[in-house]
Amino acid sequence: MHCNRFVAPPLSRRQMLERCATGFGAVAFAGLFGQSGIRAADAATRTDSYAPKPTHFKAKAKSVIFLYMDGGVSQVDSFDPKPLLTKENGQPFKMKMEPTQFNNNGNTLGSPWQFKQYGKSGIPISELFPFVAESADELCVIRSMTSNFSEHTSANYFLHTGNGQQGRPSMGAWFGYGLGSENQNLPGFVVLNGGLIPPGGLDNFNSGFLPASFQGSIFKPDTEPISNIKSPDIRAGLQRKKLDLMNKLDAALLQQTGHEDALESAVSNYELAYKMQTAVPELMDFKNESEATKKMYGLDAAYPQTRIFGTECLIARRLVESGVRFVELTCPSSGGDRWDQHGGLKKGHADNARAVDQPIGALLKDLKSRGLLDSTLVVFTGEFGRTPFAQGHDGRDHNPFGFSIWMAGGGVKGGMTYGATDEYGYKAVENKLQMHDLHATMLHLMGMEHTKLTYRWGGRDMRLTDVFGNVIKPILA
Repeated sequence: MHCNRFVAPPLSRRQMLERCATGFGAVAFAGLFGQSGIRAADAATRTDSYAPKPTHFKAKAKSVIFLYMDGGVSQVDSFDPKPLLTKENGQPFKMKMEPTQFNNNGNTLGSPWQFKQYGKSGIPISELFPFVAESADELCVIRSMTSNFSEHTSANYFLHTGNGQQGRPSMGAWFGYGLGSENQNLPGFVVLNGGLIPPGGLDNFNSGFLPASFQGSIFKPDTEPISNIKSPDIRAGLQRKKLDLMNKLDAALLQQTGHEDALESAVSNYELAYKMQTAVPELMDFKNESEATKKMYGLDAAYPQTRIFGTECLIARRLVESGVRFVELTCPSSGGDRWDQHGGLKKGHADNARAVDQPIGALLKDLKSRGLLDSTLVVFTGEFGRTPFAQGHDGRDHNPFGFSIWMAGGGVKGGMTYGATDEYGYKAVENKLQMHDLHATMLHLMGMEHTKLTYRWGGRDMRLTDVFGNVIKPILA
């Protein structure tokens, strides 16, 4: 029976916008996201996502430079020499073989490269990396890293986000969320794209369920790192007045809709984009860099890929010098399939090393000479290693069971090795580590307790290390 006294309650502004999504609500929403704006809400109702945040304890490092070796560097050809491989080269492999990506397994494959001991520490490094070897006493080589995945996409997600599935926040986003930024004119998380976006795509650098203001900003190492970065050809004061007006409009919308992460992130990102119009061109201007510095990084190298990665490394130094928290570098294309040599190991690994070795060696020396290495954590790793036996006759398949990475600076002991694989370099047998341990240690060096860096999502306090991870205390200075 109908009650004549029934009166429908009035709609709130938010309910009205939700129900009119295909009407003027959509127009208002598009207007917000289709034009530049600046941080709009009052400080009493929201916090500045880019502002520096207090650490859980005193940090050793302020920034991270993450040298991502896409595809997987072979540990037995780089930082984990195995004389037994040379001795038994070409013979049937004597350990049980785990299933591999392609199951085209051949015989034992000795390294085509010689190893030498470098520095006072005597760390053995292959002739693939003569420039990095010059800084051997700064390196902490970890030989017992493992992954939970042997396929590139899942392994990349695991390396970058601590989870093998798509959609989780990248570690760079977690660092920005936990620490904020020391430079309000540049993103807290920058990815320098050398030309190879890894399997798994840009989701390796996304913010996931964290606010979008923490996602990675993709820069190209050239004169225009970001499309349309140059300021519009209008009077400087006029552009500021337009943005101030948009600020008022955005503030009014936020007051109506309440505390909305998506809206606030958009406003923050557009304001940052405005500031980057000045900051980024200055960042990319090398006129104040000496010719000796540019030559050291390989900017005049005959090999184009060395020039590309050298530019990335020099920009990375300038970024951390400017207070950017997390900088990730991806590899340039050397004509092969990244470090993923399923065949043609000798040429493929040699080309990739030729591209990155001189620039990385220069980066380590440059950071140290400027007093930045102590406050900058440099990490060198791929998503997994490679088999000590051949795929076919001259390649190596994926190996997640034991591989090498290295760290330098930022509170890590230099001139040491940690962990070990078996006599063939196949599986970790001493101080076995997983990605969660690496992430926990990186956060620790930046002053963050990994179990306390959480974000409420889906009814659970989420963290980069999930429910795992231990700080690798023996490598801490």
